[in-house]
Amino acid sequence: MTRIDRKFEELKREGRAGLVTFVTAGDPDYETSLKILKGLPAAGADVIEFGMPFSDPMADGPAIQMSSQRALKGGQTMVKTLAMVRSFREQDQTTPIVLMGYYNLIYVYPVDRFILDAIKAGVDGLIVVDVPPEEDEELCVPALKAGLNFVRLATPTTDAKRLPAVLANTSGFVYYVSIAGITGTAAPDIGDVKAHLGCIKAHTALPIAVGFGVKTPEQVSAIAEIAEGVVVGSAIVTALADSLDQAGKATAATSSGVLGLVGRLASALRHPAEAAALRA
Repeated sequence: MTRIDRKFEELKREGRAGLVTFVTAGDPDYETSLKILKGLPAAGADVIEFGMPFSDPMADGPAIQMSSQRALKGGQTMVKTLAMVRSFREQDQTTPIVLMGYYNLIYVYPVDRFILDAIKAGVDGLIVVDVPPEEDEELCVPALKAGLNFVRLATPTTDAKRLPAVLANTSGFVYYVSIAGITGTAAPDIGDVKAHLGCIKAHTALPIAVGFGVKTPEQVSAIAEIAEGVVVGSAIVTALADSLDQAGKATAATSSGVLGLVGRLASALRHPAEAAALRA
């Protein structure tokens, strides 16, 4: 079993959904980003999505686009991103890390060396949003053979005909995109999400994590009632951005603000009665 498999088994035993948090590697600078990364598990993150900064993140909304720009401006590279994972693994051998991003970065690395270096660093899985199932031999299959989970996205427009192809080589968990559009731009309709999850669960036993547009503890709690995981990204990245000074530099409030928000989101999963009262 991979770290991701073990984590979702642990969550199942605990009887709760997991909090999957997204941050962009190197945002707003290497040291601050590493401090946040290392602090996420204690704050309540069950799985960490670590964004690989890219100049054209087409599936992401303004908040995550700007986080990539800040990271790249600060000199973040793929080599530095993997170095951050290695540093994280010096203190944490259990929390899964999933690299999320776009194929260009891996293609130029290139693929074979990237997979080897990612495994050596302690990466557990990949979410690469612009590699379709028809191109699985490019990256997905080699990653799976090497021991990395490959997490695929299903969306509101993934119909019954398309779903088997999406699920064919997916492992670890399925990422359900709760809205039609880019990250952080709309709130999910819980009724619609529940209906789509029912269709997906009829075809796979993998855990499902729901993301895109999830921002508040109340939304986290509501989605946790119907899914095995809840993904929060734009809200966390926005909290980071809001803490920066006028020059875009980290302040004393940056890491504490981000980790404080993660703690509040995690509390909605660990104390569902309180979160339900907030929604009432």
